[in-house]
Amino acid sequence: GEALEVNREVNCVTDFIHGCEDQLQKLKKQKEKGLLYGIPISIKDHINCKGHISSGGMVKFLGQVKEEDSVIVQVLKHQGGIPFVKTNIPQTMINYDCSNLIFGQTLNPLNPQKSPGGSSGGEGALIAGGGSILGMGSDVAGSIRLPSSFCGLCGLKPTGNRISTAQPAAVTGDRPFVLAVTGVLGPMARDVDSLALCMKALLCQEMFQLDPSVPPIPFNEQV
Repeated sequence: GEALEVNREVNCVTDFIHGCEDQLQKLKKQKEKGLLYGIPISIKDHINCKGHISSGGMVKFLGQVKEEDSVIVQVLKHQGGIPFVKTNIPQTMINYDCSNLIFGQTLNPLNPQKSPGGSSGGEGALIAGGGSILGMGSDVAGSIRLPSSFCGLCGLKPTGNRISTAQPAAVTGDRPFVLAVTGVLGPMARDVDSLALCMKALLCQEMFQLDPSVPPIPFNEQV
């Protein structure tokens, strides 16, 4: 409900992830409670969620419903997290603003005259507006760091290849960019402790098994 309120003001949500209520009911019956048990998590548009599109702000991807969750979404669910909405991005995501011709312009909840930053701008706006407590963004050249900065949040760009970016491709040619700098997925939240908890949850056996290309280095409490 809170997310819809924020969305009305700043236009940051692109889709509601159906099935999240069923997932919560399933989790309640499980003996093992994951580190993210019961936490609703917002997901940046381009991260694949089963039954939803990953538009990248581009019309050409609108017809392509994803058949599988990306590895990171599978791991978040394994840890008890509940992906509940997908959030807006700029067209192609290579931009420091957050607007596209499908979903329109996302505003900064702290000042609607300003941009929330990009490309994880929908995440920044939703979390800063109080509609989500933890979100997954991605960063190549500032796409987590800029919206976190513009919206007064904490964000982490992990080391390259630390978190799986694997997306089971429903179609070939799913990756339009080959980048010299590794693109990474990472958490955004209102405090550093939330980022640390999220990283601890993601760096688990489940992720290392689902994506053998990620070095199986466990979370380091000392660091």
